[in-house]
Amino acid sequence: MGWPLDFISEEDFVRHVGATIEKYGEKLESYDVKRFNKNIIDPIKLIFDKTVYQTSWEEMVGNEIFRQRDKSNNNDIGYFHQRIFQYIDKCRVPENGKEGGWDVIYQNGAGIMLPDGDLVHTVYVEMKNKHNTMNSASAGKTYIKMQNQLLRDDDCACFLVEAIAQKSQNIKWETTVDGNRVSHKRIRRVSLDRFYAMTTGEEDAFYRMCMVLPDVIEKVVKRDETVQIPHDTVLQELKNIAAMSGGKTEDMAMAMAVYMLGFNSYLGFADSIENDSNGMEEENYLKRIYAYAKG
Repeated sequence: MGWPLDFISEEDFVRHVGATIEKYGEKLESYDVKRFNKNIIDPIKLIFDKTVYQTSWEEMVGNEIFRQRDKSNNNDIGYFHQRIFQYIDKCRVPENGKEGGWDVIYQNGAGIMLPDGDLVHTVYVEMKNKHNTMNSASAGKTYIKMQNQLLRDDDCACFLVEAIAQKSQNIKWETTVDGNRVSHKRIRRVSLDRFYAMTTGEEDAFYRMCMVLPDVIEKVVKRDETVQIPHDTVLQELKNIAAMSGGKTEDMAMAMAVYMLGFNSYLGFADSIENDSNGMEEENYLKRIYAYAKG
């Protein structure tokens, strides 16, 4: 079976997927208890969540690790959505801060027809991962930037392209600037699928890209020896702490282990970890806990 995407070569797509995975960097490193608790978790929230949602400790710990990794992954996925357009004909992705700071610039000498019937030859793009990631101040600043671009160039349109839009759309962007509701037919909110369709000339281009993406990611991860597969040890280390905590039941012992990550020096908690004979009592409480976790 041949490569199904006409608008980007298989070689370029594989290269781009690999570059995106590289952006994950240290987030691919395995989690131990020390890294898990780097910013000090909220034990009360974890225990509430576990009990209310009726999940296991394994699920709860896994979800928290996923949440911590996910917090910094959005920029990496933004890189994927933006930089793929460097491989698409008539598009370019300016270097950071260059060419007005636009994320993508699409130019077509044959003209670009907008839904309202206007014909332009350049589209300047500000790209966002999700439709609700901009607050009012950020939205106002972006809109003013687009207004200024239209004043400098009357043969262009400006798009706010959203990877995760509320729906498939290419509509006038209506927002509030300095307390006033504003809109302009050449300043538009466009879902990513519509932008793919415009730049490639293929209505289902984004869909077809999504269909090949899982297999390509899998192949890149398997063949690239530099890609680390995380082997998280947090759950086992928490069990090690639980074994030392003297909890009357397994669940209470695990709860005590989680409490110790956030409350290790609090009154009452500081005495709940048993002393050992290796001078561990002379170290600070958290170091003692991490040492217990490692077994």
